[in-house]
Amino acid sequence: MNRIIGGILTAGGLLGVIIFGYQYLQDSESFSVLGADIAASTGNITPVIISAIVMIAGIFIGRSRSL
Repeated sequence: MNRIIGGILTAGGLLGVIIFGYQYLQDSESFSVLGADIAASTGNITPVIISAIVMIAGIFIGRSRSL
């Protein structure tokens, strides 16, 4: 049972990291200062962090052994 729950959490967390990470990277603005391109992100990093925590929790739950 732990392996199923861990697999679901891991897959959901990985999907969240990919989707929210892509959105975070797309929400950046770049401008040029003295010939150098500077990129400033205007996206929200919180969903990426939460998805990564869920993914790591899923890995630990899936690897734990039940008694």
